[in-house]
Amino acid sequence: MLPPNPIRELYADLHPRAAEMARLLGRFVRAESPSYDKAAVDRFARLVAAEWRKRGASVEFLRQRERGDHLRITLWRDRGRPEGQLLVLGHLDTVYDLSTLARMPFRLSRGRAWGPGALDMKSGLVIALFAAEALNRRRIRPRKRVVFLWTTDEEINSKTSRAWIEREARRSNAVLVLEPASGPDGRLKTARKGVGEIELRITGRAAHSGVNPEKGVNAVHELALQIARVTGFNDPRRGIGVNVDVVQGGTRTNVIAASARALVDVRVTRAADMGRLEAKFRRLRPILPGARLEVRGGFSRPPLERRASTELFRHALALASPIGLRLQESFTGGGSDGNFTAAMGVPTLDGLGGVGEGAHSPGECVVVGKLPERAALLAALLARL
Repeated sequence: MLPPNPIRELYADLHPRAAEMARLLGRFVRAESPSYDKAAVDRFARLVAAEWRKRGASVEFLRQRERGDHLRITLWRDRGRPEGQLLVLGHLDTVYDLSTLARMPFRLSRGRAWGPGALDMKSGLVIALFAAEALNRRRIRPRKRVVFLWTTDEEINSKTSRAWIEREARRSNAVLVLEPASGPDGRLKTARKGVGEIELRITGRAAHSGVNPEKGVNAVHELALQIARVTGFNDPRRGIGVNVDVVQGGTRTNVIAASARALVDVRVTRAADMGRLEAKFRRLRPILPGARLEVRGGFSRPPLERRASTELFRHALALASPIGLRLQESFTGGGSDGNFTAAMGVPTLDGLGGVGEGAHSPGECVVVGKLPERAALLAALLARL
């Protein structure tokens, strides 16, 4: 009979295996997998698939033409009719280009594993494998079907994977996301901002800057005026962020600029604010006579609002306490694939992956000693949800 909370026995199984988990993490980190390199991501996907097959899982490659092939992994298909489905989300791609290992090699030091993608999120992939293994060794079978969906373009807005994510989410009772924890104290992520990108494109008219500047329309000047205007869309108290981060325009100092563009990062805390903010951008009109303005883009990820995570977080709190794991929650401005599932109304809990710091930087690392407890927590959630 399944104990009310199996986390003690799961952690007892996993605690001695931290070094083994670190060795597998090393293999994963050394298999570089930048988002834009399909061949490299596919090589890594085959490595991960082989590890799941060793553990008796059913693995399906979801073939993609331009991006890497996603992986759909199903556990324990021989159990008969399950009582629903649990979806575990993660990604195979990283933000690091090939050959990053040459200047940022995988290494173990001071109780941490360092290397490109070690934290975000190859540690999460290792945690999932060992969680499944511990459940199997302890003969603990979840009541629900468990599907792991490992995608290959999360770091570049999930354009090829979003449809697969939403398809599986519609079948699922809950979604667990193996993105890294928030901070070195291992906080789970119960809310995330929605994320988008808006482009402002200005068309002016070229002229000689010294001979007849009055015949030109300066696109750079128009863009500067528009930037001042959209900066006013910021509303920190409401969680609305508008930041112009890329600006281009003009050709020479003695030529009135005929074109200019800006890329604007937009973020919101509430789904209701996405349409309102996009509408503000669409209502922009040129300020200088003769200038033309085009607005492109919009939100690519809705926010993960806290109400989607509340009950799952409480459940995780209760499961974690017998092993002295004191969980906290956090809100982050970044987005993940959990944003999509939460926006669909599916209960979603994020930040269940590795504990460390420095994601997307030369100092990226994960705390090796925390890997077993994160795997035990994931396994307990799969067993009890």
